Amino acid sequence: MSAGRRNLNDGPVARQLARVSAPMSVGIFSVLAIGLADAFFLARVGDSELAAVGFVYPVIVVVSAFSVGLSAGANTALSQARGREISDEDVGHMAFHAALLGLGLGLAIALAFWLLSPFIFSLLGASGEVRANILSYVPFWISSFPLLVVTMIVNAAFRAAGDGVTAAAMMVLTAALNIALNPVLIFGLGPMPELGMAGAGLGTLIARAVGFALVLLLAVRRGILAIGPTPLKGTLRSGREIVGVAMPAAGSRAINPLGMSAVTAAVATVSDAAVAGFGAATRIEAVALVPFFAVAAGLGPVVGQAWGAKKAERARAAMRSAAWFSFIYGLALGTVLTVFADDLAAFMTASGQAADFTADYLRFVGWSVGGYGLAIAANAALTGRSRASWAMGLSLLRVGALYVPLAWVGVIALGYDGILAAAAVANVVTLWAALVATYAQRIGPSALAPVAVPGRRIAMTLPGGDDH
Repeated sequence: MSAGRRNLNDGPVARQLARVSAPMSVGIFSVLAIGLADAFFLARVGDSELAAVGFVYPVIVVVSAFSVGLSAGANTALSQARGREISDEDVGHMAFHAALLGLGLGLAIALAFWLLSPFIFSLLGASGEVRANILSYVPFWISSFPLLVVTMIVNAAFRAAGDGVTAAAMMVLTAALNIALNPVLIFGLGPMPELGMAGAGLGTLIARAVGFALVLLLAVRRGILAIGPTPLKGTLRSGREIVGVAMPAAGSRAINPLGMSAVTAAVATVSDAAVAGFGAATRIEAVALVPFFAVAAGLGPVVGQAWGAKKAERARAAMRSAAWFSFIYGLALGTVLTVFADDLAAFMTASGQAADFTADYLRFVGWSVGGYGLAIAANAALTGRSRASWAMGLSLLRVGALYVPLAWVGVIALGYDGILAAAAVANVVTLWAALVATYAQRIGPSALAPVAVPGRRIAMTLPGGDDH
């Protein structure tokens, strides 16, 4: 295999999973650190800016889920192609087609979001100074969105080739630049005027533009993207293969932040301080989830290459490793969030009341986050198995059937405590559902026997057998 590419079907599966996941943990943390930095600096500007972040964060994550879905579709198609030992040049053409598709759809979504954003945030309950701050941030973020889509697709192409280091390095570089620009543009340091929340948006645009240019340059030089003399040949075929996974994968990843927007609206019925505290807590939780997302980032290409090579037992072994990690790290995480709840809340908020809401969330919900983490891993494995619709079903169960309705019932009956109870119940039930879903699709930790489901019998085949 060419330099910069790794056959993930060689060697111990846990080691290959770690090789892709470990660098991605740093990359994913750096991306999430942007949201933490935004909240940290904007909290020092005022409570309305921090509340604005609480409203805007889940919405932009919903929109960003499209880029994550497309990158997941590209990752699945490219990793399975490599598992089938398709030539590097043909895989590079497929990656180029995925990038073109992402650019076109990213521009369309950016335009739609720009037109609808005033209505969306008003519907969610943002008003007055909070709404004005949101609308000063959104135009810059929208302008950066097509760049984000293409960058994530190209990073997925690197991971599909077994190269998690380059993808992580690009994520770290972009995040570091964004965070460095934040205080300069938000507070107006040096010759720069004070831009407030608009400065946070401008910093994001500049950083993503730089990351976009660098990742394209590296991908072309290393042959990860292959343009060739007939760059559009096979575009429709590649597009069908990628979109077939990308659309349900995007839906799966959009469901959670979309649900979080609905939950944030429920929190808003308590107070603005509750919105600020809840938003700070979920951003801390997002950082705590980084190892789960890193494992998922490695699990996708490992399962994809294994399935492309018809090595079903290797895919199961990867999921077993992810399940054990989720269990052990989940217990450790619950302990840490409980012990340091007050310290973390004080760091992330400027208001004493908001800090109390943050700490309550961390102490109570923190013990159930491991269940959500296993669902994240299961989503990645199912997507790598070309079963993204099952992954979307898991997300619908957690958010649509459990979290959102229970949060609204809970806030009416118990106030803020009811929302915390809803989050914990949703995480625990989804843990069980993730095990059932991966078992049924022959990638679960115990998937070694026939599985019966209502109205259907799923017969096992020998490892490596084809049941596509």
